[in-house]
Amino acid sequence: MEFLDVVRRRKTTNGPFLPDPVSEEHQRLLMEVAGRAPSQLNSQPWRFTIVEERETIEEIAGISGASMTKAMSNGTFFERYKNYFRFSEEEMERLRSGMLFDKLPPALRPFTKRVFTKSGQTLMNALRVPQTLGEENRKLVAGSPMLLAVALDRGEYRPGELSSFYSLFSMGAAMENVWLTTVEVGMGIQFVSFPMEVPGQWEKIVRLLKVPDELELMAVYRLGYLPHDQRRPAIDWSSHQRKLPSQYVFRGTFETPQQGWDAAAARGAGTQPDR
Repeated sequence: MEFLDVVRRRKTTNGPFLPDPVSEEHQRLLMEVAGRAPSQLNSQPWRFTIVEERETIEEIAGISGASMTKAMSNGTFFERYKNYFRFSEEEMERLRSGMLFDKLPPALRPFTKRVFTKSGQTLMNALRVPQTLGEENRKLVAGSPMLLAVALDRGEYRPGELSSFYSLFSMGAAMENVWLTTVEVGMGIQFVSFPMEVPGQWEKIVRLLKVPDELELMAVYRLGYLPHDQRRPAIDWSSHQRKLPSQYVFRGTFETPQQGWDAAAARGAGTQPDR
C-alpha cells in the first residue's frame, strides 16, 4: 500500500541536505498540502514564511548553534530531557521510546555514564564538547537551502481558551501533511528547536523574520533535498524505537490495552513495500 509505505518511511533528517535550492514547484506543493489540513470551523490559523535568503539562514543558524552550546554547557538540556535517554538495548526494547545513547553525536558518547553528573558536566565543558556540538548544529542549519517558519494567528491562538488547542491541533495536522509529502519528493525536514531552549534566543528569530504582533511564531524547520541513496530508505520492520500497539492503544476504555496486534506491528502489519 503506497500510502502506508510513505508513513512508515517518514523520519526526521538529522544529516545534511544537498545544496540544491528547493524548486518552486515543490514549495507550492508543500504549502498546498499544509493548507488542506483540517482546522476548527475552517479557521486555517496557520501562516508560513519560506526563507531562502542565505544571510537570513546563516543568522538563524548562528542563533541555533549558540543556543545549543548554551543549553549543553549549563546542563539544562540534559536535566530537561533526562527521562528520554536510554543507555542500553534492553532499556530501549522495553520502553520503545526516547533515544539510545549510541545514536547521539560522537562527541557525547564517551560521557554516557556520567552525562547527568556534575563531574561529567564539568569535564564536558573543559573539553569544549558543548562548543563542538553547537558548531555542528550551526553548520547543519546553515547548510539548509530552505527554512520554513510557522506562525499562528493570535486571533485564533489564544492561550487559556479552547481556540488555542484547536489552533495547535490544526498546525500539527498541517505540518504532518508537509512532513509526509517531503518523503515523496525526495526531501528531508527537521525541527530547529534549540533556540526555544534558551531564554531570549527565540525572540531574536522573531525580530529577524519581522513577525507582526498579530502572529505568534511557533516553529522553524529546515528543509532540503536528500542525497539519492537516502531518498527511499529501507524500512526497519523490527525497529524497537517505536512503541508496540499494546503500549498506546486501548479498547473500550483506557484501562484495557489492545491485545493481539504487537506481533503484526513488529512485522510491519504483515506487508512489505510495493516495490
